[in-house]
Amino acid sequence: MRINRILLSTALVAVALVVQVGVLARLHLPGAVPDLLLLVVLGLAMVYGHVAGAFIGFGAGLLADLAPPSDHAIGRYALVLCVIGYAAGLTKPDKSRHRSASLPLTVVVCAAIGSTLLYAGVGSLAGDNAGNTVGIPLLLFTATVYDLVLAPFSVPLVMALARRADNDPVAGESSGGTQSGPMLGEAAYGWLSTGSGLRMSRPGRGGRTPRIGSQRGGLLGGKSNKPARIKGVKRL
Repeated sequence: MRINRILLSTALVAVALVVQVGVLARLHLPGAVPDLLLLVVLGLAMVYGHVAGAFIGFGAGLLADLAPPSDHAIGRYALVLCVIGYAAGLTKPDKSRHRSASLPLTVVVCAAIGSTLLYAGVGSLAGDNAGNTVGIPLLLFTATVYDLVLAPFSVPLVMALARRADNDPVAGESSGGTQSGPMLGEAAYGWLSTGSGLRMSRPGRGGRTPRIGSQRGGLLGGKSNKPARIKGVKRL
């Protein structure tokens, strides 16, 4: 990978890990933890391809394994994100970009389900059966819902930054110049999230900026009364 890819990937993974451990893991939401780190890996993999996606996923997962308060074996989440990053990178179009939100959203759903099953499967091989306490169906449902809620706010932005830092001609092709605002709005790939309230519209000829709809997030609402035990990045 080129140096700009490495720098951007490192910065995005570091920010996502801090938010994951410092904010999302402390919400004590029922079931799984919203996996912002997974969404960052997906966004980068769908732009850079399967090889880079595997490397980024492995590095991000290894950092998550080492980040306190880690409650699982080192290398467990690195293996999961490596496989998920490789699979997501296979969806990268050749010399093009994703024209609609259907494929990226499908990748998010499959990754949320696949990462949860892989994480629980690897844990069972290592003798960690914590997933049986909560229940795999509940974990799958909550992981999918949480990641779908976060996806419209994170994945398009990650993909736009990746293309811009990579000097991708496809990203600049439709930006119509050197304006940074239209480029970011165009790189959102027409993501329309039904029910999420987020709409990144294409800039018009008059230089209008993208509009972001209002969102009443349920992510921060409904705190649980469970004991204040902060678990790891991927909670089972």
